[in-house]
Amino acid sequence: MAGPNGATARLLFVEDERHIATAVKRGLEADGFAVDLAADGAAGLEMARRGNYAALILDVMLPGLSGTDICRLLRAEDDQTPVLMLTARDTDADIVQALGLGADDYLAKPFSYSVLLARVKALLRRGGGQRATSDVVVGDLRLDPFARRAWRGEDEIELSPRALAVLEFLMHRPGRVVSKFHLIDSVWDVAFDGDPNIVEVYISRIRRAIDTPYGRKSLRTVRGEGYRLDPERG
Repeated sequence: MAGPNGATARLLFVEDERHIATAVKRGLEADGFAVDLAADGAAGLEMARRGNYAALILDVMLPGLSGTDICRLLRAEDDQTPVLMLTARDTDADIVQALGLGADDYLAKPFSYSVLLARVKALLRRGGGQRATSDVVVGDLRLDPFARRAWRGEDEIELSPRALAVLEFLMHRPGRVVSKFHLIDSVWDVAFDGDPNIVEVYISRIRRAIDTPYGRKSLRTVRGEGYRLDPERG
């Protein structure tokens, strides 16, 4: 799924209950999202300000700044990133307050993961999420970020969600060299501490899917710098 920066949809989840944060993060990543976590309001606000997120999931009750504080401050700065508010209190007054401060949707705790996932997808389909439903096109390569499908001409390309996210990120930057670490920061989690050479594995898989069967050389490695999707060869 695409986010505002053209990468896979990166979400910020601000939640101080570690078991909830970990479980939701695991589920969302399995569904093709990238997820950053913050455990308190101040950290969440800072990450929201410097990040480029497709949507924010904010718990109302947080140490320090509350989720409603974060939403209010971001809206005052004209940040219109979609916000899903999580609240343990679902009275009319709480809901009205959250929506009045600029939240786009709310979900009462306890919640099922399937409902949260549906709410997040709905946020990305409307408002700022309109960007997530537009096909990305480079030459005869076409990618639908929301449906997570890609085509070379009329042929559908079979790629994993992560490989599609890497391809999408490159397609939003045709002709530009993208470094390995830029890809990791944008497509993998910011806390990724694995082997950065994993990027090369995915680049190889993408190349075998979009180039090799068609006699193309659109996805190129720029030695010592990174990778480039060549629009002239795409």
